[in-house]
Amino acid sequence: MKSIKSIPGENAFRKLFNKVAERVEGNDLNPFSNGSGAPRWWKRGSAEEVNFVETMSQQLEANNAIDGEFYTKYDVKRGLRNANGTGVIVGLTKVGEVVGYKTENNQKIAVDGGLFYRGYDVHDLVGNVVGEDRFGYEETSYLLLFGELPDKKQLAEYKATLGARRELPSGFARDMILVAPSNNVMNKLARSVLALYSYDDMADDLSIPNVLRQSIDLIGYFPSLIAYGFQAKRAHYHNESLHLHYPDPEKSTAENILRMIRPTGEYTDLEAKSLDLSMILHAEHGGGNNSTFTTHVVSSTGTDTYSAIAAAVGSLKGPKHGGANVEVIAMMNDLKANVKDITNYKEIEKYLLKLLKGEAFDGSGLIYGLGHAVYTVSDPRALLLKDMAKKLAEDEGLIDEFMVYDFIEKRGPQLFSEIKGVEKNMPANVDLFSGFVYSALNIPLDVATPVFAASRISGWCAHRIEELVAGGKIMRPAYVNVQEKRPYVSLGKRG
Repeated sequence: MKSIKSIPGENAFRKLFNKVAERVEGNDLNPFSNGSGAPRWWKRGSAEEVNFVETMSQQLEANNAIDGEFYTKYDVKRGLRNANGTGVIVGLTKVGEVVGYKTENNQKIAVDGGLFYRGYDVHDLVGNVVGEDRFGYEETSYLLLFGELPDKKQLAEYKATLGARRELPSGFARDMILVAPSNNVMNKLARSVLALYSYDDMADDLSIPNVLRQSIDLIGYFPSLIAYGFQAKRAHYHNESLHLHYPDPEKSTAENILRMIRPTGEYTDLEAKSLDLSMILHAEHGGGNNSTFTTHVVSSTGTDTYSAIAAAVGSLKGPKHGGANVEVIAMMNDLKANVKDITNYKEIEKYLLKLLKGEAFDGSGLIYGLGHAVYTVSDPRALLLKDMAKKLAEDEGLIDEFMVYDFIEKRGPQLFSEIKGVEKNMPANVDLFSGFVYSALNIPLDVATPVFAASRISGWCAHRIEELVAGGKIMRPAYVNVQEKRPYVSLGKRG
């Protein structure tokens, strides 16, 4: 360890550092001890450290446990849910609306699911895009950001604006992604978003024109951030060839994702439009989903756009949120590994029973892709995506596999009630059929949740702008402290 030679305004800190350095080099004792009978310096991963962490972890669990009766006593809305399962209202929004139930006499009444973007039914948005056989994510992004549907000229201008932002800042891919890869693409995505702060001379400017400019930058950048993060992971952790394709400013978001994650950059029109439809349906889901709520919470502090969106990415990374479609794909891979003939539905039913009993896959007792926190009768996204998934299955020769998903959708809820002994609505959610679409498109598991993020970034940015315009107050909920008061004990009298 070298002594510090010069620090601007050097003072007692330099003397202390040099003294510590000499002691460490001289006797390898804990520099903060008195040198008499002190423990040796613990190294990271040493037996002493492992034992310390294991011992203290047990103490942590004991000290952080809270009696469940307190939640009832103080009427705590755990998970921001009311007692009947409905969400606690914490804000207002014009961006998106999720309809899954209605409330009468404080009772939750199941209804057909609905999803609205800026007041427009997502069925109408998707129906028009599919009917005209065109890409629609960019139109959806425009609608979410600006609150109105674009005309042809406005949409062309927006597409051109996004196209100009497909390519990352000069040197960014090399310095921030390839030089420092991560074994998790979502982790790399969050770090990349934060790193973009350093490439923005107006990073902390919260004026709406500047935040809008930053938002469009990020929407345009996300396909490249994801593709390069994925390629860096493949090369660094799996010793695979590094395939880097420049983004094409003339192509849609979905097309750019497929061409940049695939070694050859090739894709079919149906493949790209299937992904495009999935992205439309993932672009927004109201203000109450965890990552969008995170965007509101963090934005309410007045922080910069990059910090807010990186926080949203971190939220989406969680397996209870954005990682659900990955669980569907993994579950289906396990099913195909354990069921020799996927056209034999009796065997598939046996596998599903094992799933529900915790005897298959991850032992969770869940059939991933069924049930939702808000939707009770149906998930409109699943209904819309299922139609496109079937077309893709027919084109790719995967109809037998598609029918397995169809069987799970129909039989899974019945088996759930039989095994769990609980009558509960368990409609197929969007993850069931997006899992099929991603699998059919050969989208690697590593990229499934990042593609979700590339879809939801438009919704996040719309909600961030809404929070800056209409929010006005830092979010500050309350927690009730249930730790009893204790007298302080001096160090020498403890233990």
